[in-house]
Amino acid sequence: MAKKVAKVGVKKEKGYLYFIDKQGDVSAALMARGAKKGGKPKKVTKVGIKKEPGFLYFIDKQGDISCAAMVKGGKKKKAKK
Repeated sequence: MAKKVAKVGVKKEKGYLYFIDKQGDVSAALMARGAKKGGKPKKVTKVGIKKEPGFLYFIDKQGDISCAAMVKGGKKKKAKK
């Protein structure tokens, strides 16, 4: 279950990838499509959140920053003999 970290209200444009950068701000980069290369990231909004280890931070459908706990394990793979 995700919890809201910061209310930002980012309006997403089609063709851009939105993410939380290392400084804790919202950035966007042009997505690569076929032979086209992606663009350099640009800052959309300065927020400055502090990221905690073990959590995944993302932009939710409302354009706000949310986080969810990362899955620790999963299924164990069988060892080949």
